[in-house]
Amino acid sequence: LHYTTNREEIFIFSNKKMSYLCGVWRFANAYLNKVKRRLQMTQKLAVFFPGIGYHNDKPLLYYSQKLAKEFGFECIKVNYNGFASGIKSNKEKMKEALEIAYSQTEPLLAAVDWSKYSDIIFISKSIGTAVAAQYAEKHNLKCRNIYMTPLSETFLFKPKKGIAFHGTADDWADTEDIKDKCSQYDLKLYITPDANHSLETDNTIENIKIIQKTMEYIKNYIDN
Repeated sequence: LHYTTNREEIFIFSNKKMSYLCGVWRFANAYLNKVKRRLQMTQKLAVFFPGIGYHNDKPLLYYSQKLAKEFGFECIKVNYNGFASGIKSNKEKMKEALEIAYSQTEPLLAAVDWSKYSDIIFISKSIGTAVAAQYAEKHNLKCRNIYMTPLSETFLFKPKKGIAFHGTADDWADTEDIKDKCSQYDLKLYITPDANHSLETDNTIENIKIIQKTMEYIKNYIDN
């Protein structure tokens, strides 16, 4: 197609050569478009839904983000605010908090083109598990889920397939209720004895072990 002489590139554009060049260009362009489409179809997205006081920089969500990025996921972090105090054990305030969180989530995710992702994971914590389940149900999204310390309200929105984590000392959710609901919706439930709503105990070293074990479960799930 070209050759070099005296450091000058000389191109030959006879009719015959031009026809050949155009054919090569069309082939290359078609191939590049095919590669581009394939790359688009293999794009992966992880969306993080925090809790009321358990923000995206807290251990469970922070390290989950690290894992997601290791596996090539684009990450979007949802944030919300403006909650009243005294939400725990107050059904009306919990309902109001969920409405606030969801109303702030919709505009944050409005620009996301879900169709370009081949793998979507919602990673959520506490009230965020209810927000994630509600969003997936409303938008009919095909996504995988990691529900960390879900609430009874989470199951009002028919949570989609995934895994869940719960501590038996969680004073935001009843263990037997969470076990029954996870079984009903076919969610693999990992239970940590004596752990609270943050999946922590009074023992710092034990908490580090809990985080490590939880991240191992999450890593295996993300990698499936």
